[in-house]
Amino acid sequence: MTSSIEVARVLSQPYILPNGSVIKNRLGKSAMSEALGTTDNRMTAGLERLYGRWADGGIGLLITGNVMIDRRALGEPNNVAIEDERDLDQLRAWAAAGTRNGTQLWMQINHPGKQSPKGLNAETVAPSAIPFNKELSRFFSTPRALTETEIEELIQRYGRTAAIAKKAGFTGVQIHGAHGYLVSQFLSGHHNQRQDRWGGSAENRRRFVLEVFREIRAQVGKSFPVGIKLNSADFQRGGFTEEESLDLIRALAEAGVDLIEISGGTYEAPAMSGVKAVPQKDSTRRREAYFLEFAEKARAAVSTPLMLTGGFRSSAGMAEAISSGAVDIVGIARALAIEPDLPKRVLQGNDPHHVVKPITTGIAAIDRMALMEVAWYSRQLRRMANGGEPKPGESGFIAFLAAIAGSGWHTFKTRRLRA
Repeated sequence: MTSSIEVARVLSQPYILPNGSVIKNRLGKSAMSEALGTTDNRMTAGLERLYGRWADGGIGLLITGNVMIDRRALGEPNNVAIEDERDLDQLRAWAAAGTRNGTQLWMQINHPGKQSPKGLNAETVAPSAIPFNKELSRFFSTPRALTETEIEELIQRYGRTAAIAKKAGFTGVQIHGAHGYLVSQFLSGHHNQRQDRWGGSAENRRRFVLEVFREIRAQVGKSFPVGIKLNSADFQRGGFTEEESLDLIRALAEAGVDLIEISGGTYEAPAMSGVKAVPQKDSTRRREAYFLEFAEKARAAVSTPLMLTGGFRSSAGMAEAISSGAVDIVGIARALAIEPDLPKRVLQGNDPHHVVKPITTGIAAIDRMALMEVAWYSRQLRRMANGGEPKPGESGFIAFLAAIAGSGWHTFKTRRLRA
């Protein structure tokens, strides 16, 4: 697809979800962790400012960074956590900003499980007490296995957070089921070695996410969009496989999920950031999209709307992925952290000003981990939240040092607050 006019036509088409919700074009912002909450995990005006800027930039769908369902279980310092309605007015301001210009704004809701830095929470929990690999065990503690009562309470928390999002004016929610967080841990035969009804067989391992979906649906109703972000695989020995992912996609489609976003990888094998990404061949869309071949398999399995995130670099590549019928929405993340008005260019058939490249520090052990990418891009989001501009050329090493210092300080403040 070479004509910019044709590219613009394809990407500018509205998309109507099965429940009647309209996404005004085929571009969706995938979740990125903002870490813009207060020390006690409440919303700040920076989120309103940041999402207003993106909503004014032309995107059809905005999915927030992960909002935690439990203040006792943070993925990083300064996460926003929603357990009750104490911040409803501030959440309404966030929703009003992010839905400007007919933009869909969905809240991504999450629990980190064991994927939480050492010292941040009083303890970490997971399906099973399985430690991280040797490299990451320096950063993450071995978790305690959840009890069945705790699992059932967490399911209720997902539903409660979703209901508050709806009341605040968000137009949908997304379950974070990818990248090694709690839902992803339940799905993985490596991380989930339980022998009760929540583990063992692949069917038992997917019980948690299906119960989370059912609880959310019960609390928000049928007309409110509920999506999910899923790994195509987690690229770990004994982990979540493509076949298991496809079986889960079929189960979610039958349950009535509204949109499935496809990604892949974990902090231990960060395919979602292009590190160890699945190689692609031929055509622009195949060279660019990390998980397109899996998306094609998912499309053959279900008719549920699909969003594909990871690797898109050109407007032609995005349009080809849509025109092929493999996906319905193209997910963009890192590019929007350095070029917030990118959708306006892409919807005219033009390419981004800046090419997203791997962020490196020169320290091999650090560069292999997705943590570095998260830290660098979070700094760009923070600049925009403060009313400034991102710095696409910022040194990865400087960002890493700043992130280490900032994380240590914010972790200390979080723990002191709870003491």
